[in-house]
Amino acid sequence: MTAGSDLKYKRILLKFSGEALMGEQNFGIDPAVLKRIAAEVKALIDAGVQVAIVIGGGNIFRGVSLAAAGMDRANADYMGMLATVINSLAIQDALEQKGMIVRVMSALPIQSVCEDYIRRRAIRHLEKNRVIILAAGTGNPFFTTDTAASLRGVEIDVDLMLKATKVDGVYSADPKKDPKAVRYDKLGYDEVINNKLAVMDTTAIVLCRDNKLPIRVYDMNKEGALMKIVQGNDEGTLVS
Repeated sequence: MTAGSDLKYKRILLKFSGEALMGEQNFGIDPAVLKRIAAEVKALIDAGVQVAIVIGGGNIFRGVSLAAAGMDRANADYMGMLATVINSLAIQDALEQKGMIVRVMSALPIQSVCEDYIRRRAIRHLEKNRVIILAAGTGNPFFTTDTAASLRGVEIDVDLMLKATKVDGVYSADPKKDPKAVRYDKLGYDEVINNKLAVMDTTAIVLCRDNKLPIRVYDMNKEGALMKIVQGNDEGTLVS
């Protein structure tokens, strides 16, 4: 495929949960998952897609859970942000092993291991076909990595945000618990909010809605799904 040909989306943001990196493990990072993500991102880069990534930290630490147990919420959230930096460095290494040029950019200043997030610099990296991994959420407590993904997606002017999940789209209920759950092909932002569908948190959805940033929820375990999406095929659920 010629780089840049047959692409509906030229600049995308991929949002992975930290739990997605666990694979079949109960904790930490599964090397097999890293390799699969790296292979799919490499295919996108080779096709001419500009790629930004936001990763959660729930496979290492969940600030909300510890806050519920009595820890100061701000401290717990900062700990969660640091967990996302660990995951970002792991993804960076996997991508670099595939020959890609990668920059981790953190909302918290940690210059010893990554760059500070600066919007114009992030856009310049993308224009040079470097993958950027946007770590440490928004840099502020009380905001999720979903909200960070929406914020960064709007800031760097992506064409589409992709929410990677373990199911093939958005359902009316948990399909693992309810066999009658219905999968949606398309949804409006307000439908997601009003029906309390578990796509992303409300702040993230509102940010996308107000800035007309479409979201595609897809199955990260389906081989080739990412490439089909950037070519304009219907995979998963589109929220727009």
